[in-house]
This record gives sequence, C-alpha cells and structure tokens, in this order.
Amino acid sequence: MNQKTKSVRYAICVKSPDEDLLTPRMVYQILPDENAERSNYVRVIDNEGEDYLYPADYFVFIDVSTTAEDRLLSALPA
Repeated sequence: MNQKTKSVRYAICVKSPDEDLLTPRMVYQILPDENAERSNYVRVIDNEGEDYLYPADYFVFIDVSTTAEDRLLSALPA
C-alpha cells in the first residue's frame, strides 16, 4: 500500500443535518485527523469544498480500488 492510499480515505454520507453541506448517498473524501478521530469525528471535504469536522456516524467508510481512487481524485476540482 503506497503513502497516497494510506492518507486518502472515502466514505458515503448516510445522515446529514444540512443537505447543502452533506448529501446523503454521496461519496466524500476523508482527510487524516487523528485528534478528530479520537473524538469520533472525521474531517470531510464537504459540498462547499471546505474541510470540516462531522460526526463519524454520519458516514459509512468504504475501501476503493486504486483505479477507483485515481478516478475519484481526478474528478475533484483543481
């Protein structure tokens, strides 16, 4: 497993208090944040393109193949 794979994670939103920020059933990139994880939060790049902390139970974490990860990363805005 390379360094990029270790640092980039993805999750599907299953709960949202504000659908302008998080859309249920949408895939989100999760950024590493050990402090947040200790408090059961995750740092997510939300619909506004900002990274923000959300409760981990808003998401189901998924593993993606290298091919899927490359395609997901290439779909991100520059």
